[in-house]
Amino acid sequence: MFKHTDTKLSPWYVVNSDDKKRAHLNCITHLLSLIPFKDLTPPEINLPARQEDIGYVCPLITDQTFIREIY
Repeated sequence: MFKHTDTKLSPWYVVNSDDKKRAHLNCITHLLSLIPFKDLTPPEINLPARQEDIGYVCPLITDQTFIREIY
């Protein structure tokens, strides 16, 4: 099958998977190397001075809606 379907237009890639952890990392590295990307580091942000404390009061816990803890 490989002999007839592995072409330059649509190549097959084989991952040596004797060590599963390394196989996963090698596969991820290979896939990411195929994606062109550019540096998206955002420019530095200049923040204004902090506002003065105006006496914020946190709402009561009984008035808040929490998500269910699964873990």
